[in-house]
Amino acid sequence: MKTSSDLSVIKTIFFDVGNTLLLPNPSVEDVCIEILEEHGKSVSKEELLFALEKADRYYEDQYWKDDRFWLKEVDTAKFWAGLYELMLNEVGIKDGASEISIEIYNAFGKGNRWQPFPDVVPVFKKLVDSGYSLGLISNWDSRLATLIAEIGLSKYLDFVVSSANVGFLKPQPQIFEIALKRADALATESIHIGDHYYADVMGARSVGITPILLDRNSKVNSSDCLLIRDLHELLDHLQLNI
Repeated sequence: MKTSSDLSVIKTIFFDVGNTLLLPNPSVEDVCIEILEEHGKSVSKEELLFALEKADRYYEDQYWKDDRFWLKEVDTAKFWAGLYELMLNEVGIKDGASEISIEIYNAFGKGNRWQPFPDVVPVFKKLVDSGYSLGLISNWDSRLATLIAEIGLSKYLDFVVSSANVGFLKPQPQIFEIALKRADALATESIHIGDHYYADVMGARSVGITPILLDRNSKVNSSDCLLIRDLHELLDHLQLNI
């Protein structure tokens, strides 16, 4: 297990995005219900939540089979629209499902459909004030940089790297190497925080970046890397006080 003293040389901090920094606003199901109502279709939140669970299982299944849909914008858009169409079909919506699913996908490309976790802004402010360089490395579509700017986080960041923009995805080492180059940083002086062991921990390690696993829902009991439950713990390990 890594200790806080291991982080004394750190100058650059990379972050994942989904489930690490951002969550849907107000929720995936609420956004979907709002869009469906605009099309004159009524679905209960309970029905939609059940359908979303099936869609989530489909995502995980496809991700482990072939995660290359994150590499190109056209493939990313097609995948997510298809996933939302699967969700709509599950609640009995067939007519217009394809068009509505694209509308849902488009909605989640806008900053007002996302919100930072409560710890993100105060921790970002403290890190920047303390002299750290911050950047994002995410399996995301090409809208990420604009979305981050709309949310108001770009002022804390030196760069944003998304898989669809650079043609590589986590855990491929190339996407981390691109981030290191943009940050003009050494891997030995960098850490990467993310919620996914395969993509974030293994990917960071592949180029010598120290990984930190963020487990906001306390699903992981132990890990072979530093494990934190929120970003305030990161400040503790960096020996900073918020």
